[in-house]
Amino acid sequence: MTGHIYRDVILEQHVRLFRRGAMGAEFLFMYDNARHHRVNIVYECLQLEDITRMDWPACSPDLIPIQHVWDMLGRRIEAHQPPLTFLPSLRRALLDEWCNIPKAQIDNLILSMPRRCKACIASSGRHTPY
Repeated sequence: MTGHIYRDVILEQHVRLFRRGAMGAEFLFMYDNARHHRVNIVYECLQLEDITRMDWPACSPDLIPIQHVWDMLGRRIEAHQPPLTFLPSLRRALLDEWCNIPKAQIDNLILSMPRRCKACIASSGRHTPY
């Protein structure tokens, strides 16, 4: 991924349209600090579109919900005895364990995100308009 691709595909085709169509002025854009997010053409695009972005601490998996789900899945796979050593059995176990993660765990994770984001804002200052 490059800054140009990120701008052209993600920002222009999705974020900009979502902000204009569904969210309006209250839109606060959240993304991590990946290199292609921090290039000038991305900042310029956000500024041109009057999109406010949230400051995001570098390498913050706590605020990326899917990272927690991958962790749950990994722990379930690691618990298999005997350990899974063949690709077909690993593939089957991943699918089974994915389906067996309780919906309540996922719901709790999603419901915890506002609290996590508020803590992030409090620890980093406040959001930055671009």
